[in-house]
Amino acid sequence: MSQQQSGHAGADGEVVVVTGASGGVGRATARAFGARGATVALLARGEEGLARAADEVREAGGTALPLSVDVGDHTEVDAAADRIERELGPIAVWVNTAFSTVFAPVTEVQPEEFRRTTEVTYLGFVHGTLAALRHMKPRDTGTIVQVGSALAYRGIPLQSAYCAAKHAIQGFHESLRCELLHEKSGIRATMVQLPGLNTPQFTWVKSRLPRNPRPVAPVYQPEVAARGILYAADHPRRREHWVGGSTVATLLGEKFAPGLLDRYLARTAFQGQQTDYARSPAQPDNLWKPADSRHDYGAHGEFDDEASSRSYQLWASHHHGLLAAVGTAAAAAVGATAARRVRQGG
Repeated sequence: MSQQQSGHAGADGEVVVVTGASGGVGRATARAFGARGATVALLARGEEGLARAADEVREAGGTALPLSVDVGDHTEVDAAADRIERELGPIAVWVNTAFSTVFAPVTEVQPEEFRRTTEVTYLGFVHGTLAALRHMKPRDTGTIVQVGSALAYRGIPLQSAYCAAKHAIQGFHESLRCELLHEKSGIRATMVQLPGLNTPQFTWVKSRLPRNPRPVAPVYQPEVAARGILYAADHPRRREHWVGGSTVATLLGEKFAPGLLDRYLARTAFQGQQTDYARSPAQPDNLWKPADSRHDYGAHGEFDDEASSRSYQLWASHHHGLLAAVGTAAAAAVGATAARRVRQGG
């Protein structure tokens, strides 16, 4: 059944590819597609995390194919795409989520670490997109979802490598979208900008900070992001989707008062991205090799106590038509009441 027939991308056995699927947002997204009955190919490096993520997809009602892939290597991504098409069928949706990064001031990040972060977090999206297009173009159908961040527009301290890669993805997405529109292609590309999330990255990310890194508050659960990603896959004509009130505030602040935002982040973002406890020297580091090869970290990080499982902004974004209709009706009612009072007064 096609996306147009089913009404939802990744429904009723359609083939969905999710990169970075062994943990965090990728894992929650793979599980959510599985709950729709989708056939999900899970791409990531960590074999134990992948295996448990695949189990969750199956338990949710979907079909799973876990593939150990380093998205920074285009030959591995291409080979995975070919295997998916051969074993599962035509790829309907490709979701790029995989990333890696370094938490440190600019001067403490080594050149090879910038390169590796770029290979995974930016070029991984390019490799995934090219692999998807290679299979989708002959059919002239398919959806590509780039999972971005508020940091695709707004750089913050201590995350220069990640912010640079997300900015690059934003530019890549805009170029691709324009080309697809020019070609009048049936392939759709959209991007989802996310807020701070409670994912395992803060347990396994490479860090040179004195204290353990943490997400920028307010913090949302990865399932909130997954709902936004599924909605984007269902509505890929929208150029991008924003998830979370903090994302909206950040993007609007960057648009209208970037200099003020610079000063605000200079004062708050160093403390705001670190916990109160010292970083352990034994903390895993997944920059060069996966942290979840032998240990499964799941979708959630260490911040369940403060993470929200809902976003009113996301609900409003998904129901803007209903809200507009209610607003119009309310305005009409107010106008009618005012007119009646004028007539009665006259």
